[in-house]
Amino acid sequence: QVQLVESGGGSVQPGESLRLSCAVSGVTFRPLPVGWYRQAPGKQRELVALLSSGGSTNYVGSVEGRFTISRDNAMNTVYLQMNSLRPEDTAVYYCNSRTTWGQGTQVTVSS
Repeated sequence: QVQLVESGGGSVQPGESLRLSCAVSGVTFRPLPVGWYRQAPGKQRELVALLSSGGSTNYVGSVEGRFTISRDNAMNTVYLQMNSLRPEDTAVYYCNSRTTWGQGTQVTVSS
């Protein structure tokens, strides 16, 4: 059974950076496709970045050029590097693979 555990959230000021981690367990073969989603208060959950099994990436337009999704196969971990953070990036960030979700990690960007 696949399990996803996020970490790395926190409170930062605009312009600063954070790196989120998603530890993937329960998989012994090829890497799973993994996506990072976020949900801000009163808004629907949205896909932020997607990393396919083959390594291709896709981003929502609002984070293009600021966020980078990557994978460390040896560590079975998927990262979301977030640079130049903005107040509108404030949300709970979730890691997802197919039907499995992590518990979420809060990111707050405020001056």
